[in-house]
Amino acid sequence: MPALSEVIAALDALWPPERAEQWDAVGTVCGDPGAPVTRVLFAVDPVQEVVEEAVQLGAGLLVTHHPLYLRGTTTVAASTFKGRAVHTLIKNDIALHVAHTNADRADPGVSDALAGALDLRVTGPLVPDPDDPAGRRGLGRVCELDPPMDLAAFAEHAAKRLPATAQGVRVAGDPARTIRTVAVCGGSGDSLFDAVRAAGVDAYVTADLRHHPASEAQQHSPLALVDAAHWATEWPWAEQAAAQLDEISDRHGWGLRTHVSKIVTDPWTAHAASSTHNH
Repeated sequence: MPALSEVIAALDALWPPERAEQWDAVGTVCGDPGAPVTRVLFAVDPVQEVVEEAVQLGAGLLVTHHPLYLRGTTTVAASTFKGRAVHTLIKNDIALHVAHTNADRADPGVSDALAGALDLRVTGPLVPDPDDPAGRRGLGRVCELDPPMDLAAFAEHAAKRLPATAQGVRVAGDPARTIRTVAVCGGSGDSLFDAVRAAGVDAYVTADLRHHPASEAQQHSPLALVDAAHWATEWPWAEQAAAQLDEISDRHGWGLRTHVSKIVTDPWTAHAASSTHNH
């Protein structure tokens, strides 16, 4: 049975904290390095429901993609929801470890897991890391869709393959357009439009697309946009990460039990489609 410090060392090798963006807050939030770990829960969001799930499982470690604290704090009082999460974790001997933008850029990373969920073949990173001679690390991925399908069918395919959310999948572009090449970026991807256009792909799958960047992208080129829920585009990473830790555990004979949270932590809970006569 490994100590927390050994498991964290393995996770830091998968997603080196120094590869996170400057503004990010990654790494171990709470936990005793000497404590033994037998069960690990992977999730996207460190919200109370997920923390309670870790307690129910008897997990010694919760690994999330999103940070609990992105900025400094002066309190972990249980009167705040983040403080309550910390109290619950510590009382139950559960460590919390965050892999955010360091997991986005990794090989494999968040966007590889998204591409895998959509049956896309990755050909390379969308924004390659300059310090990776192999040219595999970086933000986003450029992929091929084989066989090609029209945009309407591809959007349906994405909606089926990603975990279900109230939002579902929104589409911009000609539904009959043939999609052969696709850029993907798990999470909020509208800062990467220049790279997406430079890649010359037929479609871009990401989350949190806002009106102006999406509108401008449509004016620039016939690029099709497929916008899914932020949580849904990042959840496949939790499965990929659990599989990576399983492999490490097997190699070391650790006997870890890994779990992936199935709780939908997307904040949107319902979707009412507009009817055509409302204007």
